[in-house]
Amino acid sequence: MSSNDKKPRSHLPMRNTTHARFVPYDAKDPDMVMTPIEQLLPPEGAPNVLIVLIDDCGFGASSAFGGPIATPMAERLAAGGLKYNRFHTTAICSATRQALLTGRNHHNAGMAGITEIATGQPGYSSVLPNSMAPLAKTLKLNGYNTAQFGKCHEVPVWQSGPTGPFDQWPTGGSGFEYFYGFIGGEAHQWYPALFEGTTPINAPKTPEEGYHLVEDMTDRAIGWIQQQKAMAPDKPFFTYFAPGATHAPHHVAKEWADKYKGKFDAGWDALREETFARQKKLGVIPADAQLTPRPKDVPSWDEMPEAFKPALRRQMEVYAGFLEFTDHHVGRLFDTLEKIGAMENTLIYYIIGDNGASAEGSINGCYNEMSYFNGLQALETAEYLTERMDKLGGPESYNHFAVGWAHAMNTPFQWTKQVASHWGGTRNGTIVHWPKGIQAKGELRTQFSHVIDVAPTILEAAGIPEPISVDGITQDPIDGTSMLHSFNDAGAAEHHDTQYFEVMGNRAIYHKGWTAVTKHYTPWIQGPRIPLDDDVWELYNTNTDWSQARDLAKEMPDKLREMQRLFIIEAARYKVLPLDDRMFEKINPDTAGRPVLVKGKTQLLTGNMGHLSENCVINIKNKSHSVTANIVVPEGGAKGVIIAQGADIGGWCLYVHEGKLKYCYNWGGFKHFFAQGATELSPGEHQVRMEFAYDGGGLGKGGKVTLYVDGNKDGEGVVGATLAMIFSADDGCDVGKDGGSSVSPDYRAGDNTFTGKIKGVMLSIAEDDGKHLIDPADAIRMAMARQ
Repeated sequence: MSSNDKKPRSHLPMRNTTHARFVPYDAKDPDMVMTPIEQLLPPEGAPNVLIVLIDDCGFGASSAFGGPIATPMAERLAAGGLKYNRFHTTAICSATRQALLTGRNHHNAGMAGITEIATGQPGYSSVLPNSMAPLAKTLKLNGYNTAQFGKCHEVPVWQSGPTGPFDQWPTGGSGFEYFYGFIGGEAHQWYPALFEGTTPINAPKTPEEGYHLVEDMTDRAIGWIQQQKAMAPDKPFFTYFAPGATHAPHHVAKEWADKYKGKFDAGWDALREETFARQKKLGVIPADAQLTPRPKDVPSWDEMPEAFKPALRRQMEVYAGFLEFTDHHVGRLFDTLEKIGAMENTLIYYIIGDNGASAEGSINGCYNEMSYFNGLQALETAEYLTERMDKLGGPESYNHFAVGWAHAMNTPFQWTKQVASHWGGTRNGTIVHWPKGIQAKGELRTQFSHVIDVAPTILEAAGIPEPISVDGITQDPIDGTSMLHSFNDAGAAEHHDTQYFEVMGNRAIYHKGWTAVTKHYTPWIQGPRIPLDDDVWELYNTNTDWSQARDLAKEMPDKLREMQRLFIIEAARYKVLPLDDRMFEKINPDTAGRPVLVKGKTQLLTGNMGHLSENCVINIKNKSHSVTANIVVPEGGAKGVIIAQGADIGGWCLYVHEGKLKYCYNWGGFKHFFAQGATELSPGEHQVRMEFAYDGGGLGKGGKVTLYVDGNKDGEGVVGATLAMIFSADDGCDVGKDGGSSVSPDYRAGDNTFTGKIKGVMLSIAEDDGKHLIDPADAIRMAMARQ
């Protein structure tokens, strides 16, 4: 722990100049006293800080905690530091990240779930109160250099566009001086939608040239750390390294996946047994811990049809390769710290998962994760998956593994990500390393801890007080408790006695070893949810039942009622109430009560716009609509994309192919529907238009496409079905090119830029009767006249 220098660090920012007591006329006056310009620095001895947060990785995945996947860098770090085997997250990504970076419970910090389902309720809004300054901001205002790399899933969706506001972007109000990564829940590791600061940028090379996001962001992080230590060696850094791995899509080169060839052939039930035995041998779980039974909603390996098993095995091989590949690059960060002499005084948190492993791939896993969200997973038959098995993990896939593998990755616990009631959703192995501050090497710590404890631990280690006010706003107290007291004392008393958990109705309360829990819904089972009051509660004494294997609810009803009352008290204290288990209502901003970025029935886009997420573009799904563009064709003709939304896993695009206007609708990667124009576009200015007449009759239906050039009908086609909910979780809308993987097979990724000029593109949706379109020609002319 650093020394306290008695500076007024409780009110931030601190005053950066002082008023001179004596002001002479002439600077040469002998009584003149030069006031030195004081640099902003933290207390002497404050450590560098590196937080590594792996995505969607369960307690039983990493070899450091007995899992089947080799993570030698995690093991190496643990050998020189500490393993925490009772460290907890929130069960879902945005919530865990908001809690980690603020030290506050996730509802208290406005992040009940993910940003895409925010509502108008304070605990569910995704808006971080300005009375809860993020850790990075507190450190920066105390003299740290700060940088974030990788995933940021804490930006409210209506603020994720190119105009901001950037209050919750990493380099906006979140306190990071540099950011390189992506905004949203997941990224295509081969074709990511990247930002540097708040500026959208392209990946530096293609997959064919060896590009992968994890390697790229590691290179950037290494470069930033080296530069920081070269230019400001007297200042510590705070680096937050949050790869999208191992969240779906599980993307990794074939040679990494092939390292696990045949290792999972026995299936997930056998894998749980093997992992459980290793965990006991390694000592990361107690000798008397029990392996929890497989829930009935998770099929046994023997129940799975044989036709699916080859693809199922490959899914797990790919996931394993993805995690080992990620750990390898995390190790490059550690190597850099050692090479530049910074490792000794760098406090490292290696948190292996922001929640449990994800079961969002459903029962059979999937080649395209978006099929799950669009209700099309039945189309991914055994034959379909087997045909594409060799492509799993590659640039053409957007894959996820099956529920059974997710459950096995959370050994020895019940359930998975999203299930905040049980340790399978919330307990994540964590490693802490700080040679200067931790004398113990290779030891285990068993104190109950939570992700909200990281921020106060770092502040205490740096000798920085929790701020009373930031930017003139009185701060709410940090909810977490420091873990520093346990660094050098294995038997230290637990400071974190009580903790609630809740995600979309799945909820629990922990108090001094006891847990009362209720699973309200199962993530991979669709359909109406039972009333909250009908939920069945379970009771566990984890002082003697470490893995939540023996339910005591019927034996101890009074204790259960006591714990249920405590949940209500904590839920009221931290803005959990009213409980909100709705899903479709929260996806729709109108019923959710959150703002929308784009209002009305038209939207004008210009030729330099890109990386626009689906929340930044007018929603054309399940309705009639038109796309109108004013373009200039150069001498010799034009080719390339006028506008595209989505990716090779689903979307649509309007483009010029072989000199003619063409439209492609990509139905989830299962089928492409086309409409081709008849007229070769001559040099000069043209207005081109696509009108889509939706068939109606429900969600995801088809429609008729008509193409126009300069007001004249030029071609038509039929789209047999559409995507009802989402095109792509990360690949957005681009004007003048298709910036990620290709929507249409007619062009290649990275080589599809429109060769002419695009003056503007107007998206228009139908009036309420679903048939009459806003006149696109008039709309685009009027909108462009206002520019």
